[in-house]
Amino acid sequence: MVSWCDENGHTLSAEKSKCVHFCRKRSIHADSILSIRNDAIPIVDEIRFLGVIFDRKLTFLPHILQLRKKCEKSLNILKVLSCTSWGADRTSLLRIYQAAVLSRIDNGCLVYGSARSAALRRLDTVHHSALRICSGAFRTSPVESLYTICHQLPLHLRRKKLSMQYYFRSLSLPQHPISHMTLPATLRRNARPSHILPFCERVKSMIQDSELNFSDIQTVDLQIFPPWNIPQFSF
Repeated sequence: MVSWCDENGHTLSAEKSKCVHFCRKRSIHADSILSIRNDAIPIVDEIRFLGVIFDRKLTFLPHILQLRKKCEKSLNILKVLSCTSWGADRTSLLRIYQAAVLSRIDNGCLVYGSARSAALRRLDTVHHSALRICSGAFRTSPVESLYTICHQLPLHLRRKKLSMQYYFRSLSLPQHPISHMTLPATLRRNARPSHILPFCERVKSMIQDSELNFSDIQTVDLQIFPPWNIPQFSF
């Protein structure tokens, strides 16, 4: 990588670089030593990439815990604006919740959605608290009634919806990286029950469980007319 950067005019900084060894081995094994011009790259247990924290075991538990802490701080905005004498109405509170809190939960849910269900349920408390604040319901109100009153989906169904939308959008683009990605049958047959399937295989199981039949998806080739080849029209 360093030689390629030297040939193409790029530079890599060892101080700004970090290395994560993604591995599920339980036995003790040494990490690899990587260096940039004899400067060792520090090896860390977790790293943030595009707003998502990737840990060594790919459990995404550090990301979920930090996301929950940020969302709980953002709920203070709803608590202040939900005053009964001068506060905002239900519609305004729901819009603020979708913009300030729910957008953070949706960001990267396609990636951290492969975490254990016990870890993902930590975000449900934030979702339920926000709906109770927006609707003015009691603490003892059933969660199903909150979903109906506020016209919101549970988080596990919302993650499925966003995953399926992204999957169908990728299938409509022939040059998308995951449009032709499939898991070999040997890996699927020899996998343990706790093995986490790739994104495409998880979405296919969601579609099969939902009994949705999408035999043909219309493809859209965005590179048929490049901008520099569009003819000029005169009127």
